[in-house]
Amino acid sequence: MDVLENGPSSRFAPYFDIDWHPLKSDLRDKVLLPILSDQYGRVLERGELRVHFEEGTFYLLYGERRLPIAPGTYRYVLGIALQNLAEYKDEEFYAELQSILTALEYLPKRTETDPKRVAERIREKEIIKRRLERRCTEAPQVQQAIEKALAQINGEPGDPRSFDALDELLNAQSYRLAYWRVAAEEINYRRFFDVNDLAAIRVELPKVFDAVHRLLLDLVGSRAVTGIRIDHPDGLYLPREYFEKLQQRCAKALGISLPKDGRAIYMVAEKILTGPETLRKDWLVHGTTGYDFESQVAQLLVDSSAEAAITRTFHRFIGHSMPFGHLLYAKRLQVMKLSLANDVDVLGNMVDRLSEQNRWYRDFTLEALARAVRETIACFPVYRTYLAPGGPVSEEDRLVIERAVTAAKRRNPAIEESIFNFLRDVLVFRFPENLDAEARAAHTHFVLKFQQTTGPIMAKGLEDTVFYIYNRLVALNEVGGEPQQFGLSVEAFHESNIDRQRNWPTALLATSTHDTKRSEDVRARIVAISEIPEPWRRSLQRWRHANRRWKRTINDMEAPDANEEYLLYQTLVGTWPIQDSGEPEAVVNAEYIERIQAYMAKALHEAKLNTSWIQPNEAWDAAMRDFVAKILEASPRNKFLPAFLPIAQEIGRLGTINSLTQVALKLTLPGVPDIYQGNEIWDYSLVDPDNRRPVDYQRRREMLAALPAAAPDELMRNWPDGRIKMFLTKRVLQFRRQHADLFEHGEYSPLAANGTFAECCVSFARQLGDKWIVVIAPRLSSRVGFPPVGERWKDTTIELPETLSLQDAHDLFSCRPVPLQDRRLKLSDTLSILPFAMITNL
Repeated sequence: MDVLENGPSSRFAPYFDIDWHPLKSDLRDKVLLPILSDQYGRVLERGELRVHFEEGTFYLLYGERRLPIAPGTYRYVLGIALQNLAEYKDEEFYAELQSILTALEYLPKRTETDPKRVAERIREKEIIKRRLERRCTEAPQVQQAIEKALAQINGEPGDPRSFDALDELLNAQSYRLAYWRVAAEEINYRRFFDVNDLAAIRVELPKVFDAVHRLLLDLVGSRAVTGIRIDHPDGLYLPREYFEKLQQRCAKALGISLPKDGRAIYMVAEKILTGPETLRKDWLVHGTTGYDFESQVAQLLVDSSAEAAITRTFHRFIGHSMPFGHLLYAKRLQVMKLSLANDVDVLGNMVDRLSEQNRWYRDFTLEALARAVRETIACFPVYRTYLAPGGPVSEEDRLVIERAVTAAKRRNPAIEESIFNFLRDVLVFRFPENLDAEARAAHTHFVLKFQQTTGPIMAKGLEDTVFYIYNRLVALNEVGGEPQQFGLSVEAFHESNIDRQRNWPTALLATSTHDTKRSEDVRARIVAISEIPEPWRRSLQRWRHANRRWKRTINDMEAPDANEEYLLYQTLVGTWPIQDSGEPEAVVNAEYIERIQAYMAKALHEAKLNTSWIQPNEAWDAAMRDFVAKILEASPRNKFLPAFLPIAQEIGRLGTINSLTQVALKLTLPGVPDIYQGNEIWDYSLVDPDNRRPVDYQRRREMLAALPAAAPDELMRNWPDGRIKMFLTKRVLQFRRQHADLFEHGEYSPLAANGTFAECCVSFARQLGDKWIVVIAPRLSSRVGFPPVGERWKDTTIELPETLSLQDAHDLFSCRPVPLQDRRLKLSDTLSILPFAMITNL
């Protein structure tokens, strides 16, 4: 609010990433405030903007928003108030009001940035407010004159000219009120993605860093906080420097010397890795927040042999192919056009100014350079690069830039190649030799701003758009996911775990978070579709035929369209309620229907194809909402539900095994397991706000207290109640606590399976000296069956390495001794009761 009141002269103005000198001259020394529900003139003349006066201060009221009025513009009101007091010219309060007006004339302007003038403004404006408040208290006539002036200024709806004075007053403020739709093209401050209310701060400045982290460091110093999660580090100006500084400050707060590795406190970064990208080793963190693991374990559970069949079914259902790369490219361009246009325009103007400084490049036009910037960002293979002033350009960053520019050239043969070459050279710090220090600083600043911009564009284009369109197998459409990939081999999964132990042994391992598109248990069900491609294909045909009558025709198109319908069916099998008997509920309640309607509404708006947040298509939204209600209606005429329930039952059972595998792996692999609230038992939540619903902790406490009385086989028989998941979680967490050193320092050794169903499990050992635990978790369980299926594993075995002492080897959950033959575990014995096993000598 201080910035809105005082503009560039606010002491907090440097805290925010505001462009006070944008190309649009009307915004010079102002902040665009895109908060209006309609165009400015209409809002103004409807009387929705009203100036109020209270305790010596003027402010603007718009709905529930209260905005400051710049003190220097109080004279717009007080001048009229003085005229209203003409009959009191001889009174002291009249002279006092004249004096206040004179003081306002001499108040330093809101454009002042000289520290002395800023300090004078801060002091004097508050004195003026107190004088005005005191005068109104002592002389009610002044208060009445001000109220009369405000009644005149605030205008009268129906009389457009009556708003001229208010319009003049508002135009004199440090902000420019605007319709919210203009934000994308004209906003002149950096935001959190495209959220206008979340202005980005310049945490790279020392005083901003200190102010932002004061409370955190106090909590660290008092030992109330022992670990820190840094979200969205790709939005930082200089991420590596930020982590270094924060670790140094934490060491100081803790009163300790900075450790040799530079890590004073446990810290993880919400860094989203794409493709072969790895976390930067020079970041002083302990790893990521676990999105990479979440993606790896989901891919492990995919039956990669079904890729062609599932892809063919998807394309036939929606009526066309959908190449992932082309879709991502198109949607990033769309984001740069619709929601982050000004961010990219700023980059275009910056690089244009750079080209003007050199005779070799000055003939490049603004439009050509801006387009080259857009196209390069649209082709970026990762979220961002990490060049820093004065440092070398890493080979990783150089290859990213080369790859993006090469792809942009290929997609834009009509653009002069030298323009892309110029941009490429700038982005890898290959500046012209004749640059002076100021010009080099400008080139560097452009690169750092470019790096801050690519991340939000990737996130909005991929996570918030493509993930709601590329619906082949939506279990893979997660933050950090690779939906264009279809499955991960057991060998590749082991390699990722070995790499994590080697480089980031205490990284978080997550399967559900506040940010996931669907919970771990929903994802575990949907991924099981890959195991039954033919039943899935046949079912889709029956469902489509049964539900066609509930569609509407809107502008010659079926609503919902085929892709939306495909997403809906996956969502239903992923969330369908299961009875205690293990049978799917024959009828769902109104709450469930409303949840699915809310989810599909969000999914359609995020996809931005037939409706969107910016341009809602109310007819299409209603068609989707009614379609959900009709196909889930409990009616003898509903042909969909009888055809749906058998698949829901099969997917529910397969998803249960997948969920237990996820938990078993998360709790035992190298890393630190992260358990999202409520996920101690089955949780079939979707994207926020669905996953922010209150958690029934009392129920979970009661279940936890009753666990010791239940045998593992009884828990497995009653799997729908979720106790089996809680049992697994509790027992392994207890074991981790008792043997923390085994998991913190123990080696990770992949174990190979042999026999008929060798592909259907993943196994490994954790070993520290003579202590060890062997973990066996199932995958592709449709081939084996639903437990108890010990004998169905046939001749499948796992050979234990010679390094493991087999004395006292037993099952962690049943405490039974484990029968071994030539150091081989027979899965028909080991998995005879539970679908997972952990064998240990401890």
